Amino acid sequence: MSACGPISRSLFVKKVLALVVAAMLGSVAPAAFAQDAAVRTVAAVYQEKAELSGKAIKVNGKVVKVNNGIMGRNFVHVRDGSGDQATNNLIVTSKDTAAVGDEVVVTGNVKLDRDFGSGYMYPLLVEDASITKK
Repeated sequence: MSACGPISRSLFVKKVLALVVAAMLGSVAPAAFAQDAAVRTVAAVYQEKAELSGKAIKVNGKVVKVNNGIMGRNFVHVRDGSGDQATNNLIVTSKDTAAVGDEVVVTGNVKLDRDFGSGYMYPLLVEDASITKK
């Protein structure tokens, strides 16, 4: 028999299997192993809004509109390319702000049916958010 006896073959097989498994895991879509499981798409926030109401979420996206200093807060609209016309724009209220075109990470609390009066009714908001530029 060669220098590769039964024990060293067993070790060799274990190492090869470990490499194969590592390679397979590395080829899985990145979304399946997101850095933070709490990160959601804009469309997912809309789809899961009832379950998320009152809970903290995190969303990555691009700022498409900003209205600063309204009722003591900034209204920032964020999109990430998910969703359709009715579910692609997440409105965030925050003391923080960002510029249109900024790539941001938003962390805040989901609020449903928020009524500010004078006709300003929002079926879905992310309030008291922190907005961090990527």
